[in-house]
Amino acid sequence: MPDEIRLSVVIVTFDSGDALAASLPPLVAQLGPGDELIVVDNASADRTVERVRELAPAARLLALEGNVGFAAGCNAGAAGAAGELLVFLNPDAVVADGFAAAIRRPLAERRGLGAWMGLVTAERGAVINTSGGVVHFTGIAWAGRAGEPAAAAPAAPGAVAFASGACLAVPRGEWERLGGFPPEFFMYCEDVELSLRLWLWGGRVGIEPAARVDHDYAFAKGERKWRLLERNRWATIVRTYPGPLLALLAPALVATELALLAIAPASGWGAAKRAATGDTLRALPRLLRERRAIQARRAVGAAEFARLLTPELASPYLGRAGRSGLLRLALRGYWAGVLALLTRLSGRRAGSPRRGAAR
Repeated sequence: MPDEIRLSVVIVTFDSGDALAASLPPLVAQLGPGDELIVVDNASADRTVERVRELAPAARLLALEGNVGFAAGCNAGAAGAAGELLVFLNPDAVVADGFAAAIRRPLAERRGLGAWMGLVTAERGAVINTSGGVVHFTGIAWAGRAGEPAAAAPAAPGAVAFASGACLAVPRGEWERLGGFPPEFFMYCEDVELSLRLWLWGGRVGIEPAARVDHDYAFAKGERKWRLLERNRWATIVRTYPGPLLALLAPALVATELALLAIAPASGWGAAKRAATGDTLRALPRLLRERRAIQARRAVGAAEFARLLTPELASPYLGRAGRSGLLRLALRGYWAGVLALLTRLSGRRAGSPRRGAAR
């Protein structure tokens, strides 16, 4: 029965007192006797800690001495969790009625998912915030169907390229197998990397649309956010992309990098882009070590992994680049060639005799 699956809900906070006033009461009301709420506070300067104690006195509160970021905060909260299912929620994500039962359902029904998300809405449920993450082959990732009416959201469970960290469920055993989020990411793209790594290792990622949360989301980027997004995009590529895919994408990745170095100053984030490039270069020895360990556990071929990615720049946040018909045709053509080559390569490998086998 779904109710027999114990939840460990982990919320990482930083100056989130006002958000918790809206999000904690409906969540606490749905938690059963065997469930637990773990709040990891990243040294908030407001009344976050007091709000947690007032609104959720039974919660386990980990008050850290400094701001370790979202990724490391989630890892800290999950480390002591006792439930079979970990559920990570943003502090400004307000759960809808029936959320706790619905988020358990994929595990109760044994759907074989390694991770899944709920449907994330915005503007008090009026629009979609994300119905499943989308990843371009250059590593640029965004929220699927963002801004569309909530009525356009999928009604049935399905697969997604990556599950949003705003509402992410992972069975505890799978989380331990994955080793959690890479703490060096601090925040942004950690959900992309975890999901792609799960797919790479033979797992599946999906959405349970009956589990709804409403996210108090505003699309805004400062210098720090651009820096983190760009450095973590490259870290995700280096860690998770199989070698044959990476080799075929090298020209497109170089072209994208040159384009961004030209576009970023004109868009007001040139310093952030240069800083992100420096971060990536300094981290490269570590990233390559991590890559070797991750790729050693790869369970799917490069062609199968590549099918998670898209050539379409369909995000409403990408501006003119996403609306350029010429660029769209060029990206589709390039990607079709990459997939064809990867498919041919995988066919050759499948047809070749194993080393040491009779010829």
